[in-house]
Amino acid sequence: MIFQLNLAAVWLRTKPVVLRDRFLLPCAGFLGVILLWWLIAITNRQLMPTPAEALVANLDYILNPFFQRGPGNLGIGWLLLASLRRVLIGFSLGALVAIPLGFLIGMSKQAMMALNPIIQIFKPVSPLAWLPISLAIFNLADPSAIFVIFITSLWPTILNTALGVSSINKDYIDVAKVLEMPRWRQITKIILPASLPYIFTGLRISLGIAWLVIVAVEMLTGGVGIGFFVWDEWSRLNLNSVFLAVLVIGVTGLLLDYAVGKIEVLVTHRK
Repeated sequence: MIFQLNLAAVWLRTKPVVLRDRFLLPCAGFLGVILLWWLIAITNRQLMPTPAEALVANLDYILNPFFQRGPGNLGIGWLLLASLRRVLIGFSLGALVAIPLGFLIGMSKQAMMALNPIIQIFKPVSPLAWLPISLAIFNLADPSAIFVIFITSLWPTILNTALGVSSINKDYIDVAKVLEMPRWRQITKIILPASLPYIFTGLRISLGIAWLVIVAVEMLTGGVGIGFFVWDEWSRLNLNSVFLAVLVIGVTGLLLDYAVGKIEVLVTHRK
C-alpha cells in the first residue's frame, strides 16, 4: 500500500513537469515567434500581413488544399505532392548509389584513396550550381530537379555509411575470418547491422538537404511545386501565401525526418 502511494506521489510530481516540457514550453516558443511576426508587421504595414490577416487570406488554401480550377490554379496540396515526388525519387536514387559506395569506401582502403578526393571536391559545390548542367543534359525542368536532388543527397549518406563501416570493431571481422565466414555473410550479419545507425544518420541529413534544395530549384525552373509557388506569390507581392508556404515546407520537413526516424527504430530495434 505504501509502495503504491509512493508511486502515485511520484507520478503527480512528474506529470506537471512532463506537461510543461512537452506542451507548454513549445507553445511558448511558437507564441514568441507569432508575437515577433506581429510586431514586424505593425512596423511595415504596406507589405507585411499580420498573422490574423494571413490566416484569413489563406483560408481557401487551408480548407481546400486539393482544388483544381485550371491548368495553373492548383491547391497547395497538389503543389506539395509534386515537390515530394521529385524529392523522394531523387533521394531514393541517391540512397541506392550512396550506400553501396559508402560500404566500398569503408571496407577498402584503395577505394577510399580513389574516391575520397572526388567526394571532397564535389561535396562543397552549391546544389544550384548543378542546375545548369542538369538542364543541359535533360533539357526538361522535372528530370533536372530530380538530378540535382540526387547529386546533392549523395554525400552525407556516403560519408556516414563509410564512417559506420570503418568504425566496426576489427575483432569481429577477425573472428568471422577464423570461422571462414564468406564475405557476403560478413556484410549482412556483422557489418550492415553495426553500421545501420550511421547509415540512417546520413539518410536523415540527405533527406533534409533534398527538401531544402527542391524549394530553391523549383524557384528557378518553374512549373508545379511548392518552391515555384513561393516565388510566384512573391512576384505578386502576396506575402500571405508565402507565409503559408513557409509553414507547409517546415512542417513537411519535420514529418519527413520523423518518418525516417521511425523507420530507423523499426529496422534497428532501437528505442
